[in-house]
Amino acid sequence: MPIRPFALAAALAVLSTAAQAHEPKPPTAFTTQANQRFGAALALGQPQDFEDASRGLVARMPEGPIKDAQGNTVWDGRQFAFIQGEAPASVNPSLWRQETLNNQAGVFKVTDGIWQVRGYDLANMTLVAGKTGWIVIDPMLTAELAKATFDFAMDTLGRKPVVAVIYTHSHVDHFGGVRGVVDEADVRAGKVPVIAPDGFMDHSIAENVLAGNAMSRRAHYQFGAPLPYGERGGVGSGLGKGLSIGSMGLIAPTDYVKKTGEERIVDGRRIVFQMANGSEAPSEFTFYLPEFKALCLSEVVTANMHNIYTVRGAKARDALGWSKYINEMIDFAPEAQVAFRSHHWPVWGAQRIREHLASQRDIYRYMHDAALNLANKGVKMDDLGNVDFIPKGLRNDFSTRGYYGTMSHNLRGVYNFYLGYYDSNPATLNPMPVAETARRYVAALGGVDAVVQRARAAYDAGDYRWAAELNNHAVMAAPGHEKARLLQADALEQLGYQAESGVWRNSYLTAAQELREGIKKVRISTQGPDMVRGMTPELIFDFLAVRLNHQKVDGLALGIQVNFTDSQETYALELSNAVLHNTRGRKLAAPQATLSLTRPAFLKMLLAKVPLPQLIQAGEAQLSGDPKALGAIFANLEEFDPLFPIVTP
Repeated sequence: MPIRPFALAAALAVLSTAAQAHEPKPPTAFTTQANQRFGAALALGQPQDFEDASRGLVARMPEGPIKDAQGNTVWDGRQFAFIQGEAPASVNPSLWRQETLNNQAGVFKVTDGIWQVRGYDLANMTLVAGKTGWIVIDPMLTAELAKATFDFAMDTLGRKPVVAVIYTHSHVDHFGGVRGVVDEADVRAGKVPVIAPDGFMDHSIAENVLAGNAMSRRAHYQFGAPLPYGERGGVGSGLGKGLSIGSMGLIAPTDYVKKTGEERIVDGRRIVFQMANGSEAPSEFTFYLPEFKALCLSEVVTANMHNIYTVRGAKARDALGWSKYINEMIDFAPEAQVAFRSHHWPVWGAQRIREHLASQRDIYRYMHDAALNLANKGVKMDDLGNVDFIPKGLRNDFSTRGYYGTMSHNLRGVYNFYLGYYDSNPATLNPMPVAETARRYVAALGGVDAVVQRARAAYDAGDYRWAAELNNHAVMAAPGHEKARLLQADALEQLGYQAESGVWRNSYLTAAQELREGIKKVRISTQGPDMVRGMTPELIFDFLAVRLNHQKVDGLALGIQVNFTDSQETYALELSNAVLHNTRGRKLAAPQATLSLTRPAFLKMLLAKVPLPQLIQAGEAQLSGDPKALGAIFANLEEFDPLFPIVTP
């Protein structure tokens, strides 16, 4: 009988008591040599990035933790103090270089009138001086850190009111801290506009909800959330440092930009926008500030190769469209003298900006064209992960190296974007369940001990990729086999030490930690109250449909009318063939039940879990018809385990 996930998690929790003694292991001689060879092939001493990353430093925040109202640490920059000097043998020297650059933390002057807060959190916050106050661009991930860094910037640069907020795109690390810099009452009163690209609300919420539980769990691996920072732990993500741990919020935009060339005058500053929806984010723009000759690249252009496919899981991105947006950007603001962005440091000088944009354009176009060139020759998706050719002109351009995305998973991402997961070989069309496949492989190879012995031989020979792939069958077939788990941890750990990508390093080392110690509970979630409040009724009902236990409602046919009395909207919920449909405006001829309530009351029921009878008694809801019809749906909604196993069945 296969082990149920919750039973396995409990088993690993018991095993973790004994596993606590297993500290991270040192790099082997094979890893040390591999990293030395890797570094020797690159011009790691190239000085321009170091000059740019430190240029314009105005002030650094005092050392020490930033805490929330409950005394929990939201951010402590001291955890990255170990990143200095030469790369240790346990870190890829190219990644070490990138994280040394990302370690440049403080308030930096970009140009007259523009400053950035960098090196705190994953992303940057940019401050533009308006005629009367501050225009805040991308207020970081969490309110506590945004407030602390913004207050420090105000102490340094001078206090003026916030006159506008700009969200460059729909990823939470660029809007989640908004409540730390602006009062929602001022936004609602029209005092502070919040400007965002078209589609922002739909995409910022939907990406974090429908597959949110799976994405949050997988993000533990991508960002190394359970890892301590150190030479044998996390060093950063390549894109920036770590994730702050605090309150993530959302204030809805009041002004949406929909077309390239649209302009706004914000507190006396002219801003010209370029749309880039469907590039790095489904809702994104860049913009130009002519008065400052400053181009905001948003996250369309960063100082590393970005993700066509994200290992946390998201819809694959359009690499061709992305390259075309950057190509358009070259002509969008040719007179720009500085280009700043949502991550990393700026680029100064018109010629250098043009060269930087050209390299970034070329890497996304190359990945697109190379993947399809090979796919059209019959190369299989997984084999694309082993293609190591990079055009000569990009090889030593560190802004295109795979510190976040990688050539390996991005080429596969392009393949998946066009052709999906299937390689057209019917032998892979209907694969057996993962654990069952593992058990059969293990049996064919002579049992778990025999598989572990072969994997150990591969490990001892420094063949860590094969050791991990082979031994994965042993772990999946027999997750309670301690030698298999610990060997798998050792192999993944060495792969992590060798990874140039911060994301790959985090994933390998998080997996190793979980195999040794069990799954750790960490605070990382994007489904806060603001996210739920921002959901449309349709999205709420779609999420309820995802949570429905289809087996338990199979055979039921129900129709429920839901009337929102404050917005005068009505929705028909129809349960048919074990799926729940919702249709705005449809009125059912004979619903089994009709529920009438305000949207706030509906959210009380969902968020605060206030029982419906209590809402009815308080006069906040009315229910007519058969209460059991409603109960048949709401009593059969599943709660997803936020810590489901990944490296075990």
